[in-house]
Amino acid sequence: MASHAKTVNPDAEVIARDQALSLNVAAANGLQMVLRTNLGPRGTLKMLVGGAGQIKITKDGKILLYEMQIQHPTAMLIARTATAQDEITGDGTTSAILFCGELMKQAERFYMEGLHPRVIADGYDKAKEHVLKFLDEFKNPVPECLSDRELLSAVARTSLRTKLQPELADMLTDAVVGAVQCVAEPHKPIDLHMVEIMTMQHKLQSDSKFVKGLVLDHGARHPDMPTYLENCHICICNVSMEYEKSENASGFLYSSAEERQKMVESERKFTDTKVAAFIELKRKVCKEGQSFVLINQKGIDPLSLDMLAKEGIFAARRAKRRNMERLALACGGVSVNSEIDLSEDVLGWAGKVYEETLGDDKFTFVEDVKNAKSCSILIKGPNSHTIEQLKDAVRDGLMAVKNTVDDQAVVAGAGAFESAAYLELSKFKHTVSGKAKLGVEAFANAMLIIPKVLAENSGFDVQDSIIKVQEGQEQSGQKLGLDVVTGETILPEAEGIWDNYCVKRQSIHLATVLASQLLLVDEIMKAGKKMGKDIMKENED
Repeated sequence: MASHAKTVNPDAEVIARDQALSLNVAAANGLQMVLRTNLGPRGTLKMLVGGAGQIKITKDGKILLYEMQIQHPTAMLIARTATAQDEITGDGTTSAILFCGELMKQAERFYMEGLHPRVIADGYDKAKEHVLKFLDEFKNPVPECLSDRELLSAVARTSLRTKLQPELADMLTDAVVGAVQCVAEPHKPIDLHMVEIMTMQHKLQSDSKFVKGLVLDHGARHPDMPTYLENCHICICNVSMEYEKSENASGFLYSSAEERQKMVESERKFTDTKVAAFIELKRKVCKEGQSFVLINQKGIDPLSLDMLAKEGIFAARRAKRRNMERLALACGGVSVNSEIDLSEDVLGWAGKVYEETLGDDKFTFVEDVKNAKSCSILIKGPNSHTIEQLKDAVRDGLMAVKNTVDDQAVVAGAGAFESAAYLELSKFKHTVSGKAKLGVEAFANAMLIIPKVLAENSGFDVQDSIIKVQEGQEQSGQKLGLDVVTGETILPEAEGIWDNYCVKRQSIHLATVLASQLLLVDEIMKAGKKMGKDIMKENED
């Protein structure tokens, strides 16, 4: 039967009914097949090559979806939903894509047997509500987990090992957990912007480290300034120490060389007075063995730098505004906007400040600070794509630890929850009346996609691995998962394999809603813009 859209516009491209569902299922399965080999710690990597020859090697689902040029409309919709999942929770992109694709595949099987998509969608909604309730019972509450470094390390390690080699992931685990514990305050939201991720294309990736302090991407601007200082008073300021032009167009008139000289001297005196105020503060507060560091958001001209260098002051200019906030939290003290009423109370403290030069770039390290509420993770690597891979992994690790602190709960990993959810839905199916129980059955089968792909990526027999986990859970009543190294069942709690509660909840919810919407699409029309243009042409005629 011809589509009614053809009546409105004979030129419209219409895909109707069975073809529309097949198209959507094919798009979901296509994305699933691209990403399924990346899931888990034993997953493979993808190499992305840009138009100018840039190389990025990653297994992060969000990066792959963001960088790939997806043109299929349904695939674009699924990819946007999955990347939204990553922006909200920082992880779960690949899981959401796999689950959504499997829901579509299971639904197609029942649809081909004559079941209406609305009935399948109703079964999915009931199954989703039951699974989310089961997730609340299945999770492990961990109140006051901020002080439990061992648990936070296990969560970070689980996340990082899915993105990096085990040795590198274990090394970065301490850095990620230390950074979150540094910036977190009880009963306040965690601001991950206070963790500065600084990169240096230098040495090996294993030389990356956590710095309890700050790493600034600029250094002193005078050759005579010291490059290594200990017991430092830190002055953070936003004071212009250079000649400035007036905001309005203006000019100065003089009748002799003496008048011009006086004007130049008075302009210089205006700037020198500001610099002298900071020099006086340094002389006042610095005792034997102490030093003074000045970090300014605005500029410092060469003459002012020379005055500061003669006093042994380390001065950095044009610091980023975000770094000024971080410095105040890391070192203590207050950012000052004027040289008037300077006192010792506005100064911060750092055990040592030193400068490293790498080619034409300078880096300033501010370390050994007291009561730091801001910190840095220094990422090193021999090339740009290695550094990008580490940056993406560190971001996901930070989000995983933050989610644990926010949720006050964790969920057993290694496919334990998905296997337990399948068994729970198999029981729940008998309490649902009518054809909707077939939708619940399809949802239960789709839940197994995560442990199936984990087993497949680890090189084990899929059916054998799934049966082992299910039999183990039924017989022992414990939250057993799949060991991706041996192929046997393990207790994730004992091995420290934990997933985020909010990631599981969000991925199940998003994938189910999206799959239900795609199932109910009975026509795909490509006509809107062309129809609008034709109407405008007719009106012009």
